[in-house]
Amino acid sequence: MAITSALDALDHALVHALQIDGRASFRTIADALDVSEHTVARRYRRLRAHGVLRVAGWLNGGRLGRTSWSVRLVCTPDAAGRVAEAIARRDDTSWVRLLSGGTEIACGVQAGDDQDGDALLLKKLPRTPRIVAMSAHATLHLFAGWRSRVAVLTDEQAERMRPALPDEEVALSAQDHALVRVLAQDGRAGIGELAAASGWSPTTVRRRLGELRAGDMLRFDVEISPQALGYHAEAWLWMKVEPSALVAVGEAMAAHPEADVVAATTGPTNLMAGVTCRDTPDLYRYLTERVAPLHGVRELETAPVIRTVKRVGALPR
Repeated sequence: MAITSALDALDHALVHALQIDGRASFRTIADALDVSEHTVARRYRRLRAHGVLRVAGWLNGGRLGRTSWSVRLVCTPDAAGRVAEAIARRDDTSWVRLLSGGTEIACGVQAGDDQDGDALLLKKLPRTPRIVAMSAHATLHLFAGWRSRVAVLTDEQAERMRPALPDEEVALSAQDHALVRVLAQDGRAGIGELAAASGWSPTTVRRRLGELRAGDMLRFDVEISPQALGYHAEAWLWMKVEPSALVAVGEAMAAHPEADVVAATTGPTNLMAGVTCRDTPDLYRYLTERVAPLHGVRELETAPVIRTVKRVGALPR
């Protein structure tokens, strides 16, 4: 798709603005970027129509008492793609990637309050005949979590984009889940569409969205491929780190601009990271010059990302 390699400075600024507030009005974004509202709307619709970006809403599992798991699966070569796509269609998976020549899958699973994630981990995946190996790693601590590849706004512009949200405690209802199902497909869905899905009035929808966001129950992300931003080498790292050095290594990697996510986990490895680099030589330099010198790293396993099946939110219909 040619458009993905031709994002200009305004496109990058729009992406950054949406990453700060995915439901900000075009007028708010235009005021922050000092351009016309029409220009912002046209740029967004163009990028959305070409599949370059999508805003997706998702529930903060931590506020619901859910545990985040990173699951690694090894499949027979003929089945990995189909298994990854089936997993990606589930509501309890947050991300799914094909790794290592297309025979390995890594995915994020939320398990806890409704037991769906536990069913996936403990019952369905181990019984899938095409899966030949599986390991699951519970997230214990996030040193860095799913950071942006784009940070072009000034501090003043970014501050103008941040919504003022008071802290509130909220509990979810069936109508809330109906809202989230729509927002997982399109985080910028209109109030009318959300009202039709929930059965609430538009006024109630607006109020409820504010409450869910204020309680940090509902978050929004921008789904955009690294390739669209000029990055062509993604990899997942699983590391064995001396326990006494775990915090220092995790914090050091969290300061690396290449690291999108860095987490302490359970399992045979105790630190996991997702990294994005410009190209394969850049990834090599990162591993040998930035990660290798860190004191306390005993083992490092690298798995290149072959294809992202699910990045955030629900799969687009």
